[in-house]
Amino acid sequence: MDGVRIGTSGWTYDHWAGTFYPEDLARSKWRDFYVSRFDTVELNASFYRWPGVRPFEGWSRSLPDGFAMAFKASRWLSHGRKLRDPEGAWSDRLAAAHQALGAKAGPCLVQLPGDLPRDDERLAAFLERVPVGIPLAMELRHPSWDDDDVAEILTKHGAAFVLTHGTGLHTVKRVTGPFVYCRWHGPTSAPLYAGRYSRAELEAWADQIRAWRVDGREVWGYFDNDGSGHAPANARELLDLLDGR
Repeated sequence: MDGVRIGTSGWTYDHWAGTFYPEDLARSKWRDFYVSRFDTVELNASFYRWPGVRPFEGWSRSLPDGFAMAFKASRWLSHGRKLRDPEGAWSDRLAAAHQALGAKAGPCLVQLPGDLPRDDERLAAFLERVPVGIPLAMELRHPSWDDDDVAEILTKHGAAFVLTHGTGLHTVKRVTGPFVYCRWHGPTSAPLYAGRYSRAELEAWADQIRAWRVDGREVWGYFDNDGSGHAPANARELLDLLDGR
């Protein structure tokens, strides 16, 4: 479906060998296999260790035309600094990564810790420092962020309120900005990051995505239920539903 990109959060999990990746496929060929199945990925490793600009430049050269990489901001910014960026150093790094990816750039994801409550001034100050043109997806996990005033701040800066789904997470289908960003961490009947979404659950999400498209919004979505290779399986199933298969 046009205007919809669905993939997985990360793509180099060892336990995907034999489930998603053919067992006899060399690890060096995994990326080629992945991009033959999906047109987007959410870079998750950058949350744990920021890679700097050069890898983003490399991905821009090596990924195929039409592929887009969303990337996750460092946990030093989200969990360490908790968005405090008075000198704009991290905003500049995110901008440099986005620029390096060029036409292959997807949204930048900023995931706040679940124990960080609402702070409108903190959020607005951060968003004001991020250069215009970088699509930001804000994963605001504490329930207190679910508020109309917060949504107004995000909309003002063209940022998406991330729809986070999984056991123990506060799931809100609140839409802000020009695009929708979804993260599926697993069905609520299973532990976080595990379990496989049923066809009925995926059909419900497909209906919701179609409604967002009718409303004129792009949709980016990533499965993070990586256990046992469920993430790529569910991502492919959702894409097939959206394509009418």
